[in-house]
Amino acid sequence: MAIHTRMNENEIAPTVFLIDDDQAVRDAVGLLLRATGLNVESFASATDFLKADRVRRPGCLLLDVRMPGMSGLDLQKQLRDQGHRIPIIFMTGHGDVPMATRAMKTGAFDFVEKPFQGQTLLARVRDALECDARERCRQAQRNEAAARLARLSPREREVLERVAAGQYNKVIAAKLGISLSTVEIHRKRVMEKLRADSLSDLIRTLALLDDGDS
Repeated sequence: MAIHTRMNENEIAPTVFLIDDDQAVRDAVGLLLRATGLNVESFASATDFLKADRVRRPGCLLLDVRMPGMSGLDLQKQLRDQGHRIPIIFMTGHGDVPMATRAMKTGAFDFVEKPFQGQTLLARVRDALECDARERCRQAQRNEAAARLARLSPREREVLERVAAGQYNKVIAAKLGISLSTVEIHRKRVMEKLRADSLSDLIRTLALLDDGDS
């Protein structure tokens, strides 16, 4: 069954980046994935993948855990240290399972053991692509929320923080040494700038930003 992913005109289709030093594995796995309608780009080494500068593209990595030169684990660490969150599925031999387990503890999405069943691999890849799409959507929402928050004046930020803490307008006025009507004006502007219709909308916006910092 072909996998169809919705995308806007200017969006790039998600891609499975297949990295394995074994040409036979790249050919076989690439054929399997392409047969389901997936975009696939193959690389013979982690270094080749980095040189191609694909890490910011939507998709996932299907990565051999043990390769000459830069290993799959080395690539995972470098990407993690640089703040990249693209999901990584490790392909492992039987003796590499402990390595893959350690990799998952440091952020890998999953691993599949060679020789693997086609449907098992496809299921893992689908899950990884869906995870990447969800995270990119949430990151876009965080970016939009941060941009709106940046439009607030220092006083409006103070009011927002106190509103989010559950303080009543009268309490905020007393704490900040301003009139009740001024608090109400600031609160109205905060709602407008953050495009919030209710207190719960404000809380969700702040929670979204906090989630990005975690």
